[in-house]
Amino acid sequence: MIVYRITGKKYSDDLSGTGAAMYGGRWNKKGTPVLYTGESKEIALLETIVHTPPMIFPKLDIITLEIPDNSITTIEENMLPPNWTTYPAPTVLSEIGEDWIIESKTIALKVPSCIIHSAYNIVLNCRHKQFYKVKLIDKRNFKFDSRLIK
Repeated sequence: MIVYRITGKKYSDDLSGTGAAMYGGRWNKKGTPVLYTGESKEIALLETIVHTPPMIFPKLDIITLEIPDNSITTIEENMLPPNWTTYPAPTVLSEIGEDWIIESKTIALKVPSCIIHSAYNIVLNCRHKQFYKVKLIDKRNFKFDSRLIK
């Protein structure tokens, strides 16, 4: 499976999950390194926009990663609590993510996006014993169109 990540230029070479570990996220607790990616460039961009403070136009890169098709756990919307899209995220979501990380059966957790429920984010477990199978396919400059955050 091919996945995409749009991130600040100075972090685009870092696939360690350090940023997510520092702050925690919807699907991981603070201290747990994961990479948040999207199934499409478009959902990766929307996720970047909602996490970028207004009036900041960062220098961005888009990276393309390949993950093994046989190492993906999927969570469908109907498997989630009714409040799964609220902000801040309900703690139960990071607990689901932590349970998946502890089980360590797959490298990737495919979860619905809060922005577009029919689109998916792919969370990568950077500590998985087969994380080395995640391949960086491409990295290039991403031009952020300032009209997107008017």
